[in-house]
Amino acid sequence: MRSWIVMSAVGLGWATSASAVEPVSPSIRRAEAILSTPADRFDINLVSCTTDAGCDTPATGCDTAGTSCDDILGDCAGGGCGCGLFGERFDLGTTLLGEDSGWDIGGWLQSGYTNKSDGVLNTRPDSYNLHQAWLYAEKTADGSEGLDWGARVDIMYGLDGENTQAFGNNPGRWDFQNGFDHGAFHSAIPQAYGVLAYDKLSVKIGHFYTPAGYEVVPATGNFFYSHAFGWNFTEPFTHTGALATYTASDDVTLYGGWVAGWDTGFDRFNGGSAFIGGATVKATDDITVAYIGTVGNLGKIGDGNSHHVVVTTALTDKLNYALSSDVTTTNTGVFGGTTFHSVSAANYLIYNINDRLGAGARAEWLKLDGVSYYQTTLGINVKPTGNLTIRPEVRHQWSPAADKIGGNNPIGLSTTDDTILGIDAVLTF
Repeated sequence: MRSWIVMSAVGLGWATSASAVEPVSPSIRRAEAILSTPADRFDINLVSCTTDAGCDTPATGCDTAGTSCDDILGDCAGGGCGCGLFGERFDLGTTLLGEDSGWDIGGWLQSGYTNKSDGVLNTRPDSYNLHQAWLYAEKTADGSEGLDWGARVDIMYGLDGENTQAFGNNPGRWDFQNGFDHGAFHSAIPQAYGVLAYDKLSVKIGHFYTPAGYEVVPATGNFFYSHAFGWNFTEPFTHTGALATYTASDDVTLYGGWVAGWDTGFDRFNGGSAFIGGATVKATDDITVAYIGTVGNLGKIGDGNSHHVVVTTALTDKLNYALSSDVTTTNTGVFGGTTFHSVSAANYLIYNINDRLGAGARAEWLKLDGVSYYQTTLGINVKPTGNLTIRPEVRHQWSPAADKIGGNNPIGLSTTDDTILGIDAVLTF
């Protein structure tokens, strides 16, 4: 819930999630591997010319023999599935540290254009903006053969940095208003944590993305360029604390831990202290239900609770549906009232046309402090190379109730009936 910090600065609502397996890639193949758990939603490999098993096990995008890649630039031809920079995600960790280091180093660049502000994240219209210049380093903890450790650090800079900072902190703490921002462009350290893993249990300690919700801050984890209202106004982005994950069975994963409220980075605003927990259940081969809740002192947004449910369904081999719903209540008026209450539901349909092209639709309703907002988005993902995704979209948003009160709507949208065109590109490395 980023907007309650920065609305006064920009006059608009502004607006993130983590796991032992972290974000890797843009999202047209999300339709084939739509999230199975909140923690897994980043583990979706959209690189069409790579496979962990090598070319002995051909990946999508390789020919039947696994000896070449479907790469329009031709730099993979005859080179096998683990080939050139434009055939797959470039393995920076191996290049810098060697194959046996155990560390994965990578990142991405995202830039885009929108003709109007949507009041969520794309709030600098009529200019081509650097949204995310991102770099991460990670060692994955594998407890399958005994006690193991891991760690991860992310740093980023860009227009999205303001939403990615620990804005639930006191000013000047960690990455929030610490002097490294330049106008609309901000720096952030959204993750810095260690992990201990043993058998089916892992514990993450430090600063990390929330496991709640469906959409995420990293551009590599979303189908659409723009974001849902509910993601921005009713969900946390990051936490500082400890979160345990226990794989109870192939079909059930449990989560539980303590956090210093919402959107904090090694700080406790007003003594923030809350429980976070939930579960992911694979109900059938095609349906997965994930629930994450927080309850307690949530920090800057007061005492309260939140409930986040994501249901995903594979309708066909190529068509997937997801429902993301949030209910949040606190005793502090985030948007000017004496209390805060919101409920939202966002629906997603994503169709994987082929390895290079996907189409998606999103329809959402958000009711916040008594005012309802709606938006629908249609978009496509075009993947001309293995590590480049282009995402054009058209979005329409409206709020009849806000119009009736003369635009004096709680979340401060500058306009409440708009059609918005946008396009961005995400290059991974």
